[in-house]
Amino acid sequence: MSIMRFLTGTAAALVMTAGAALAETPVLRAAVLEYGTVNWELDVIKSNEFDAAHGFDLQVQGVAGSSAAQVAFQGGAADVIVSDWLWVARQRAAGHDFVFVPYSRAVGAVMVAGDSTATSLADLKGQKIGIAGGPLDKSWLILRAFAEQEYGMDLAAETEQVFGAPPLIFKTALQGELAGAINFWHFLAKMEAAGMRPLVTVDEAATALGLDPQTPLLGYVLKGELLRENPELVKALADASRDAKDLLSTSDAEWDRLRPRMNAATDAQFTALKAGYVAGIPKPGPVDEVAAGKMLKLMADLGGSDLVGTATELPEGLFVQPGS
Repeated sequence: MSIMRFLTGTAAALVMTAGAALAETPVLRAAVLEYGTVNWELDVIKSNEFDAAHGFDLQVQGVAGSSAAQVAFQGGAADVIVSDWLWVARQRAAGHDFVFVPYSRAVGAVMVAGDSTATSLADLKGQKIGIAGGPLDKSWLILRAFAEQEYGMDLAAETEQVFGAPPLIFKTALQGELAGAINFWHFLAKMEAAGMRPLVTVDEAATALGLDPQTPLLGYVLKGELLRENPELVKALADASRDAKDLLSTSDAEWDRLRPRMNAATDAQFTALKAGYVAGIPKPGPVDEVAAGKMLKLMADLGGSDLVGTATELPEGLFVQPGS
């Protein structure tokens, strides 16, 4: 055998061995909003190799919207997306075997100008409220129930709602064109950094309604088939997520590394975004399914089938506890 044939054969064997090793590493394909805040956590997982440490390869694909992510997931082009558990409950009730690993409990608030004279939702009667997310936004529905309970006020009938994309609600609120605004948590953080203040938070409203504000709303959504066939992989994702959260809870340096991805225009915004993310980290431990069922009933009563479909009771097996 010539030395060239020997070397060629050896190189081929090494390539085959390396390929086999790579093939043994399970891959999780995540389809997430290209500019969503979940990318901060996924960036931390990849940059610190938390996925490799837990025996899998996380591959992240940015998509333009939640509908595109859901299509990729349901069509098999992605293994995991991020959504709220109410959507997963609706899908399970419709016969789709999806499961939910908690990711964040970050929720919203009604923000008003720093010099607003309003002290409660009742003070917004007859005025404009900007709402990102549409009339079925979960924060809006909880606040409607809270206003009815606390003030006997039909918030939908007694205020004028202005629905719009989060950046539009952010801009018009800062310009003083709205008496109050409900937005996604990271825009709320920026609004507070700009001098606005929370009139009432969704956490406060949920507590008053007897709900558990610790119930995580957002999470990683996977298929039940993957959970049954490879529960270790689902646990690995949950563990990598927790590692990233632990690092972001303690490391200013990691936040400094992430800052270019965060679209923070000022130091005040950067600080508020950090605080908002950390405040939304779910506590370790099982999700309180009784409390979640109570929230689902409220959402069904207020949002109807347009929001929850036929899911009027919490579907069994929805929450995967390793990530909670």
